[in-house]
Amino acid sequence: MTTTRSSAKYGFPGGRRLAAALLVSTVAGTALVACGADAQGAQPDQVAGKSAGETAGDAKITWGRCPALAKGQTRSPHLTCGTLKVPLDYQHPGGTEIDVAVSRLSTAKPGKRRGVLLLNPGGPALGGLDMPETMASTLPKTVLDRYDLIGFDPRGVEHSTPQSCGLDDPSVSGLFPYPAADGSITKNVALAKADARQCADTVGKNLRYYNTANTARDMDGIRQALGEKKISYWGQSYGTYLGAVYRSLFQDHTDRMILEGNVDPTKVWADQVADTWGKGMADRFPDAARVAAAQDSTLKLGTSVAQVTHTYLTLADRLDRTPAAIPGAAVSLDGALLRNMTYALLLHNDTLPVLAKFWKAADDLSHDSTTAADTAVLKEVFADTPTSPGIPADNQATMFMALTCGDAEWPHDVDGYATRTTADREKWPLTAGMPANIWACAFWNKPAEAAVKVVKGGPRNTLILQNRRDNATPWESGVGLHRTLGDGSVFVGVDNGGHYVYDEGSACADKATVGFLATGHLPDKDLYCTDVIQK
Repeated sequence: MTTTRSSAKYGFPGGRRLAAALLVSTVAGTALVACGADAQGAQPDQVAGKSAGETAGDAKITWGRCPALAKGQTRSPHLTCGTLKVPLDYQHPGGTEIDVAVSRLSTAKPGKRRGVLLLNPGGPALGGLDMPETMASTLPKTVLDRYDLIGFDPRGVEHSTPQSCGLDDPSVSGLFPYPAADGSITKNVALAKADARQCADTVGKNLRYYNTANTARDMDGIRQALGEKKISYWGQSYGTYLGAVYRSLFQDHTDRMILEGNVDPTKVWADQVADTWGKGMADRFPDAARVAAAQDSTLKLGTSVAQVTHTYLTLADRLDRTPAAIPGAAVSLDGALLRNMTYALLLHNDTLPVLAKFWKAADDLSHDSTTAADTAVLKEVFADTPTSPGIPADNQATMFMALTCGDAEWPHDVDGYATRTTADREKWPLTAGMPANIWACAFWNKPAEAAVKVVKGGPRNTLILQNRRDNATPWESGVGLHRTLGDGSVFVGVDNGGHYVYDEGSACADKATVGFLATGHLPDKDLYCTDVIQK
């Protein structure tokens, strides 16, 4: 489902340094074995108006120092942080409370201040405390003078009462169910069942309350704690779904909204993964293949998109059958890891040259003929990611499952997954059947509440930014979100690849974004921007 526009160039959520953080980018339960008792029948509209401020009194945030960073990382002294107490279960506001960590980068021009711009980097389950500083580096004064930039770690994530299932493999990428070389999903079924059971046995029933609907309610609690009548919002990737849910539950409190790299709210989450991911990869992959083909004299991967694609698919199949040890790393390179690294490095245009070199290094590695240049590329791609103190290693993986499995119920029929995986594997060879395969969600407990129905229409206050060749949340997902919101949104499509739109080379898209945030003016009609200049 998504990743983040990270301040670090490479960062693969859940573990190793790579190209931005992963989405799944999006994303992406017969015998239910995961997290707790059955839902109590609560519908979103029954608790839609209940936010932390209303259920926990006049909550305020005391601002001070932010949590410690990983070794070697720094942040601006102007960024301050605090925590807000919110109900674990909004149906029982007097019960257990959890912490939500919040950050603030205040405007330098209080006299021009319009309000707050709340930010979410997606994931699902990426922390957002440092997002204000990251976004401030890309935004002009016309926007920065108007808003306090507000970041937060969503409930259960990083510094917001972090959750952990104690998974043996703490990486998000380890959750992606690539079939065996022969197409079998037997091992995927066993792992999905084991992960669901592990979460049930460790975190238990409380994990079901760490869903998108409750995160949106937490956001409204932040709004009230800040003393704001409305909040503006910028969500990326998974954050677009979170924003659409907030807009539906709290329409009267929504000011200006930017949604970038979008999730179709009618497909959450099984269909978002199964219906779009294969095509998204097929649309985006040629951009990287052209980069590789242009360097055939040194990379030897092929002189055309077709030849490079053939080389890549042959390499992936070879690694599926015979993984290759990575010098200096604790893991071997198999087909699944090759595909996951490819997915992550496709998220940004400026990592495509690294991806082409990585393919060459992986091909040499599979033939036991690595060069010094190959070793340098592999070291760069697989360098360890520093972790912040106090955050469980599997926190993002745990919360990735909590959200993707807990927002909406998945199919439970194992045989159906096998059938769909075989068909998907044939139709979309680049993703090898993974999107249609079985996830832990097939064995997850019934969600705590029904998925929020995203409301059509409403105020004309939402700008949708979508790249034409986005491998994480494909073009069709952005179109689907726009269709769902209807006249309440304006669609800005861009003839570009990658997961992010703003500040990625289109003056047309940037002008629409900045103009909307600074003045409130939305384009009169949907736009398609073709003016991309690669950095």
